[in-house]
Amino acid sequence: MRSLSIAATGMLAQQTNVDVIANNIANMNTTAFRRQRAEFQDLLYQTQARPGATSSADGTRVPAGIQIGSGVRTADIYRIEEQGPLTATGNRYDLAIDGPGYFRIAMPNGETAYTRAGSFRLSDQGELVTTDGYRVQPDITIPRDVLDVQISKTGLVQVKLAGQTQMQDVGQLDLALFVNEAGLQALGGNLYLETEASGQPNVANPGQPGFGKLNQHFLETSNVNPVAEITALISAQRAYEMNSRTVKAADEMLATTSQLR
Repeated sequence: MRSLSIAATGMLAQQTNVDVIANNIANMNTTAFRRQRAEFQDLLYQTQARPGATSSADGTRVPAGIQIGSGVRTADIYRIEEQGPLTATGNRYDLAIDGPGYFRIAMPNGETAYTRAGSFRLSDQGELVTTDGYRVQPDITIPRDVLDVQISKTGLVQVKLAGQTQMQDVGQLDLALFVNEAGLQALGGNLYLETEASGQPNVANPGQPGFGKLNQHFLETSNVNPVAEITALISAQRAYEMNSRTVKAADEMLATTSQLR
């Protein structure tokens, strides 16, 4: 009774689909979150009559054949790299990337992580850090007696100190681009790691050809569309129910067979 195992794979696939949708909905308010989508593939087919096989001594051929599938599997779960809306925060250290690119973050283990969540803060040493305290690369240190901080669209960081009229340069932010952004490994905490699938990063200043620009006092919000996610959730739920009904129908057929005298 193949239908039992086939329907079971369908239920497992829709369970994964619901998990992905639930994660999207849970992160509707996560800064710079990228929604995800599950992709599925059909499993191997059992061929009882091969299409195009000879069916007689006269050379006639089977036009379609008989191939019975064995179900479905999850092929991959990919991120949709669509930029979320920018929202004003008023915080001088909040930065939104308008266009492609990732901020570089120094991890405690020496690795470099990447993020689009520009909700930065200052450490006790005046360093520009993430909300988890990881240093933004290149290192930017803000003096203690600063009166104003300005970050240009091209990443130039300038400060105004007490008793001075001119802005002073204290650093330059840059961005990283990847050939395959979907190949980045998600760590959680809005951080990603480079992988062989993503390729090596191409680093340049914001505003260079192909790179986005920075917007101070703004943050990029999630690109999750609640209406679309709820619609997808209903569709996944109905598909799960249909597969469960297939299991029930197969079970009833087996019960009928077992009751034959």
